[in-house]
Amino acid sequence: MSHKLTFAALVFLAIIETSLGGQFNQVLSVGDVAPEWSELEGVDGKKHSYVDVASKKFVIVAFTCNSCPYAVDVEDRLMALSSKAKELGGALITINVNTIEADAMPAMKEKSKDKGFAFPYLYDPTQGIANAFGAKTTPEFYVLAADRKVVYMGSLDDSPDGKTVAKRYVESAIDAVLTRQGPVVVETVPIGCRIRFARTRTKN
Repeated sequence: MSHKLTFAALVFLAIIETSLGGQFNQVLSVGDVAPEWSELEGVDGKKHSYVDVASKKFVIVAFTCNSCPYAVDVEDRLMALSSKAKELGGALITINVNTIEADAMPAMKEKSKDKGFAFPYLYDPTQGIANAFGAKTTPEFYVLAADRKVVYMGSLDDSPDGKTVAKRYVESAIDAVLTRQGPVVVETVPIGCRIRFARTRTKN
């Protein structure tokens, strides 16, 4: 799919694709307790787990990578989102599960250093955590409340390249968590590149 397709066209194609299953996420529903991650290697050389952010008022989990142009377009907004999350008592966790060389840990470390990422950028080459969340796209976002239930999942905002942002879905969900109100929008179609899941062969 061309990176130059319009947002409307991408949404239309995504809706056609997901409508076959009846929902955007085939694994999680809003209100479900989010899966826990454990001992994922970060670009800082440390192991990171769910318990590290257990005391936060909210957590944003973002599946992203180095190689997807949509993920690249969201990097500056990720850094701004991380700063806001910290100010409000929350945390942003970013996770990459692609296993190609451009998305492997050495490239992740280089990306993080060059961009000055101030948030955990974690790697799961088993791809288990993406499967547990039902994530299919980079970037794809999940907002978790203090009880770690999912209150929002989908796109960061309504502008894949960040040039014409009118609706900030993730930030609106955070505000709803902090004011103890339900977000107006709880799920959107994530727009981006397909996660490069490893193919599994079935025995005849």
